[in-house]
Amino acid sequence: MQLPPSDTKKLESVNIPPFEAEELRQYLSKFLDTNFPETVAGKTVKVGNFKWGVYAFFDYDGEPIYIGQTNEKLRTRIRRHLTNQRTDAVAMSVLDPFEVREIEVWPLLQFQKTDSRDKDAKAHLDALERLIYEKALSNSRFSAVLNEKDPPITLLTIDAPPSFRGYIVSDEVYRIRSHLDYRLARRAMIIARLAQVISERKVQGGLRRVLLTQAKRLQYLAERRYLELGGDASVEREDEPNHSGDDG
Repeated sequence: MQLPPSDTKKLESVNIPPFEAEELRQYLSKFLDTNFPETVAGKTVKVGNFKWGVYAFFDYDGEPIYIGQTNEKLRTRIRRHLTNQRTDAVAMSVLDPFEVREIEVWPLLQFQKTDSRDKDAKAHLDALERLIYEKALSNSRFSAVLNEKDPPITLLTIDAPPSFRGYIVSDEVYRIRSHLDYRLARRAMIIARLAQVISERKVQGGLRRVLLTQAKRLQYLAERRYLELGGDASVEREDEPNHSGDDG
């Protein structure tokens, strides 16, 4: 049904994000506003209000895809990645916010009131990022994440502090985005954008490593979908009727 011109203009004038983007903002806010299980000086602190910490993003298979650190508040840094497109990782098509289903954060509780220039706090932050980064690589089926750069090398050894992990998409959005054909199309688009960035600029090896990792992840999804639908047994012979487009 075609809408009257007046109704069409009304819809065009309403500045409302698409359904999935609006859902992301709502669920991300809910995650960041959750009280962290541990207290600081006997007081509860919302997850997003910790100043110093490390965060990890996970995709729709629970695969770690990106590790980062911040000393400007977890809320600020994570939202910048996932909602306003202002980080290099998003702008360069290294990280696709639509691929993130879960977030885990490791706040450094002891430095909550510490100045962002504090060298001891920064050393702990670097050591924690290195620890979480190496843990992510060991838990990845590809032994890789999408970080363009490796975390700092540090002589400080620390144990991982308490963390908090949660979903940032609804069940409805999950049903939409988790379909392998959707994920394949989205992954291929991101790879094409990244490859174009690389072709137009003089880039470092880290960006090419991201491209290689994304290509491996694309191949993994393509193989999963192919086998899910029957693999070689699903391929028609030339003397059989063609029913292309009916793979479900």
